[in-house]
Amino acid sequence: MNSVIEKEKKLNLALTKLKNLNLKNPDIKKNIENLNIQKNQLEIEKQELEEKYKILYDDYHDLSKKLEDFQNQEKIEQKKQTEFTEKIDELNQETDSLLEEIDKWQT
Repeated sequence: MNSVIEKEKKLNLALTKLKNLNLKNPDIKKNIENLNIQKNQLEIEKQELEEKYKILYDDYHDLSKKLEDFQNQEKIEQKKQTEFTEKIDELNQETDSLLEEIDKWQT
């Protein structure tokens, strides 16, 4: 991206210098025309690169948001799993207590 900007600056500087020269020489006119064509091409390439960059930047932000959502969902699922495990442990303890009570009543 910087190289395109640098090339554009150099071309603009060259064009400015050429404009100050005697334009009666056909070679100079041709060179100026070629430089203008190159400048226009670089501007087109720059615009295309900026559009591609914007698309990539938007995609990056979309994917970052999706990843964040996924991570948040994963945390929620882990919390649910932990709560479920705790409930099972509580039920196991209650079952053990009930079995002990039953054993007491049977003896």
